Amino acid sequence: MSKSQSDIAINITFRHTEPTVALKTYASEKIQHILTKYELPAEVEANVILEIEKRDHSADVFIRYLGQDLAAKATTKDLYSAIDKVVDNIDAQLRKHKDKLASHRHA
Repeated sequence: MSKSQSDIAINITFRHTEPTVALKTYASEKIQHILTKYELPAEVEANVILEIEKRDHSADVFIRYLGQDLAAKATTKDLYSAIDKVVDNIDAQLRKHKDKLASHRHA
């Protein structure tokens, strides 16, 4: 059972930088991939904030599903690596949550 795009709402906001199609597509595809990987059981809302302040490029991700809130932030020297880093962080959080649910079922 895989999620359709209609079940996942991804909002991308740019702060202190001009929005580009390439960055928006990159962030959207990364978030879409990670969310479909874990087959979350309900509608999912993801908010991505891409921001540049001086030399710091940061990506914030907030995900909400079934009353669960996940948040991660990464700051690097470019937005693409910040997106990769924050997606890795969200992946770890989702994996931990999934493992916790699995251990409760078997207990």
